[in-house]
Amino acid sequence: MRILLVEDEDPLREQLARELSQRGFPVDAAPDGEEGLFLGREYPMDLAIIDLGLPKLSGIELIRRLRELERTFPILILTARDSWQDKVEGLEAGADDYLTKPFHVEELVARVKALLRRAAGHASPVIEGCGIRLDTARQTVAVDGRPVELTGHEYRVLEYLMLHAGKVISKTELTEHLYDQDFDRDSNVLEVFIGRLRRKLDPEGQRKPIETLRGRGYRFRTDID
Repeated sequence: MRILLVEDEDPLREQLARELSQRGFPVDAAPDGEEGLFLGREYPMDLAIIDLGLPKLSGIELIRRLRELERTFPILILTARDSWQDKVEGLEAGADDYLTKPFHVEELVARVKALLRRAAGHASPVIEGCGIRLDTARQTVAVDGRPVELTGHEYRVLEYLMLHAGKVISKTELTEHLYDQDFDRDSNVLEVFIGRLRRKLDPEGQRKPIETLRGRGYRFRTDID
């Protein structure tokens, strides 16, 4: 899940980018509102974290511009202001949630995960389908109650497909939303991950939870239990 982070405090921006990256979120970071607007306009994001007190273009104005551009991804605002009016203004501009500085990184990550789930239509951290149980909070996977060990890349591919179950997801969309910009998009690495997932989740080849639609991409099936 690709995240746009717009924060002008260098140490905080670097810390949050590092913490989110370590948790498997590719991050595009910007130090001001103008660069944040460019990134949010030009690249496919799944969520934005935006500080209200930004240079060049305020956080409120950045949120308004993104919504005017019909960018519908969830937005979490960060603010050092305790005034309820500032929080209301941010929410009315189009934000979905807020955190007041200082905050614990664990709380920010929990809110990010919750916003991503809700945006995909899931209220619970547990997603189930085809006998697979994926816990987005604990980042664990089980098939018919049996734990399955996945690598970080394998888990992120499965999570994205299950969050968008029933939808056709192209290879380009998967790589843009799941991996950093330096990921080798011309390689067959993604196909390798899909192959490994199929062997781990469905070793007997009975359920076939992940479909390949030739020339279109992949789809997590919703027509089987």
